[in-house]
Amino acid sequence: MPESTNGREKVLKFIEESGTTIVDIAVYYGMTKQDVTSYLTGKLKNSTAANKLVLKIISDFRIR
Repeated sequence: MPESTNGREKVLKFIEESGTTIVDIAVYYGMTKQDVTSYLTGKLKNSTAANKLVLKIISDFRIR
């Protein structure tokens, strides 16, 4: 599985710059704040669910 650090960093930067919160992301995707936080901070960086979430956020919000 590819390393997702770059993608996670871009998502976190997007969240910070856009004024969006992790709670907003969690609600939008029907997840708990705790899970989203764990995925985006890298605590669960090697999980398939974390990689799918990062890719989905990048795709949905067209983060480049």
